[in-house]
Amino acid sequence: MVGLHGSPLRKPYSIASAPWEVAKTGVLQLLIQVDDGGALDPHLELAAPGALIDLDGPFGAFGLPAPAEHTPLLLVAGGTGIAPLRSMLMDRLSRPSVPAIALVYSARSAQEFAYRAELDALVQAGRLTAQFTVTRSDADSWAGRRGRIQEDLLRLALPSLEAHCLICGPPQLVEDTRVLLWRAGVREARILSDHY
Repeated sequence: MVGLHGSPLRKPYSIASAPWEVAKTGVLQLLIQVDDGGALDPHLELAAPGALIDLDGPFGAFGLPAPAEHTPLLLVAGGTGIAPLRSMLMDRLSRPSVPAIALVYSARSAQEFAYRAELDALVQAGRLTAQFTVTRSDADSWAGRRGRIQEDLLRLALPSLEAHCLICGPPQLVEDTRVLLWRAGVREARILSDHY
């Protein structure tokens, strides 16, 4: 829960840093949404570099279960839902043995893909496979996949039916993706989700 220093108002944000990153750098990354006009989330619009903020938590239990340590992963993100998935991805990639990891990431426009350069670098290094889709038909000059996440895209990305699938994003995306993965043959116990 984050708020301006001294303000009683708090809003939840997901941690985007892996634990080892915080220990190494002393920096805790949070993904803050920017609106279409380029303004920060109104909750933090008065924050400027160097401003003090108050932080409570962390809270919640969305994360990789112990049995997922040695299984492939499918991460499915909608918008800022990439934040906790990025934390888990970076944590997993720091391990000595890393099974296959795939990402399906949906955003309204190409400019809204957070961590895109970092994700592309991981794809180029062969550490991750990724599928990106843009949902707004009027979105920029995006030449990649368009539309909401569908079963064919999940089947294309899914590294294995034994993969643990973690989903984070808007409630409808999360619910729809759970159903599509179940239809694709993934057992319910291997599908974990969180929504905002």
